[in-house]
Amino acid sequence: MEQNNKDLTFTLEQWEQKLEQKVLPRLPERKQEFLTHSGIPVKRVYTPLDTNDLNYVEDLGLPGEYPFTRAVQPTMYRGRLWTMRQYAGFGTAEETNKRFKYLLEQGQTGLSVAFDLPTQIGYDSDHSLSYGEVGKVGVAIDSLQDMETLFNGIPLDKVSTSMTINSPAAILLAMYIAVAEKQGVAPDKLSGTIQNDILKEYIARGTYIFPPDPSMRLVTDIFSYCSGNLPNWNSISISGYHIREAGATAVQEIAFTIANGIAYVEAAIKSGLKVDEFAPRLSFFFNAHLNFFEEIAKFRAARRIWAKIMKERFGAKDPKSQMLRFHTQTAGCTLTAQQPDTNIMRVAFQALSAVLGGTQSLHTNSRDEALALPSEDSVLIALRTQQVIAYETGVTDTVDPLGGSYFIETLTNQVEKAAMEYISKIESMGGAVRAIEEGFQQMEIQDSAYNYQMEIESGERVVIGVNKYQIEEKASLNLLKVDPVVEENQKNKLKVLKEQRNQSDVDRTLARLKNAAGGSDNLMPHILEAVRAYATLGEICDVLREVFGEYQQRAIF
Repeated sequence: MEQNNKDLTFTLEQWEQKLEQKVLPRLPERKQEFLTHSGIPVKRVYTPLDTNDLNYVEDLGLPGEYPFTRAVQPTMYRGRLWTMRQYAGFGTAEETNKRFKYLLEQGQTGLSVAFDLPTQIGYDSDHSLSYGEVGKVGVAIDSLQDMETLFNGIPLDKVSTSMTINSPAAILLAMYIAVAEKQGVAPDKLSGTIQNDILKEYIARGTYIFPPDPSMRLVTDIFSYCSGNLPNWNSISISGYHIREAGATAVQEIAFTIANGIAYVEAAIKSGLKVDEFAPRLSFFFNAHLNFFEEIAKFRAARRIWAKIMKERFGAKDPKSQMLRFHTQTAGCTLTAQQPDTNIMRVAFQALSAVLGGTQSLHTNSRDEALALPSEDSVLIALRTQQVIAYETGVTDTVDPLGGSYFIETLTNQVEKAAMEYISKIESMGGAVRAIEEGFQQMEIQDSAYNYQMEIESGERVVIGVNKYQIEEKASLNLLKVDPVVEENQKNKLKVLKEQRNQSDVDRTLARLKNAAGGSDNLMPHILEAVRAYATLGEICDVLREVFGEYQQRAIF
């Protein structure tokens, strides 16, 4: 081996000399320095010399084995393809139910629910702050009645559902459980994910309601309830997606996400849970951006980092507690309003990086999402993109097909090292919550977003159709628009519901919830009781606001 390295070193030196003397003067390279989106230098060529220090068993392992760098399952897509879970939700529950059924008919294998902004921040559609926003960026869900309509005719014991909801996550989960009950489906037959990731809301997204301490209590109450009642349900989807959409680099995305994951594990253990009771149902949510090989390396590095943390720091014994399982969505922030058909190609490459990186489920964005909610035609193209990758390209025939690539393995190591430096910095500040309060992650993301945009403005970073290869374009046609009448109809439905429900039941359950919130009981059973009585999302959140208060984020400059 030593002699081989010496021979290779000599050969490489000779090759580089030849390049410098004969090739580059005649054919200079496009740039003086090539970098990934995270600023990691990319060498001209990679050889076994770059992976000399790699210990296969300790650093890679076999698929489905610690440290899970290559995959979390031994056979991956040879046994079962990823869940094709197109994110959908707009207008009313009736409209979204139709879109769900259409997608399932086209071969989608899981549902993913987008909620409108009032629902995300705990207001009913008739609240003054909901004006103009009802049904616009997702479906409006005010009560169990809306949830019943949303899943009408969809058997919840046959379909896996993901719900992108955070501060009111416990309420939407309770509504889902109650709908299943009405279908005759037991909680232990339900499968899916509730996002339930409040820390990234403080960092990057902003749909928070309560201060961090009571918010973390709600998160861990869901952990505890799911561990005892919903064994097949992922109790959190720790999200790097929105962190990346706010402008983070690939390294920052996994570093800040895993730091948040550490905080959730610590909070759950502090609440009295044992790590192997809840950790097998933790899941993650990542972005698939445009730097193709860095994205693949990012997914692989994240698996290895999480496995080491869970095993070495938290003493997790169950291999499922050490696995980083994740959903991926292609990068909405890379979609352009200019030449929107070009987004089809962007999404295809992003989706391919997620598959080569070993994702467990995937959403592909639609070509027109920079302009409006996706049309039915655009959603179908996005779904077909996944299906072509799955059935026609051959990339699913072997596990981790890029494993062993000198470049991929080197880049995986570099991403891991850079991410661990961030994680160590956050730990030295007292952990993710304390670092958020200091504005550390927010400032780092702001700086990265600014630098990225400046590169586009200067032309250093090319975006096809935006700063290179522009064309004259006609106005886009056939864009999906939410009719303003949706808001009025939703308000009317809510008015009728309040007139017809048993108000004494509502008052009684809300009083019990308020009393429990002031104590230390797990709040999930009390929220479920209120939901069954048709208390609205806003009414339940108002009770919790009264007890917990509301979070006011300080300005970060």
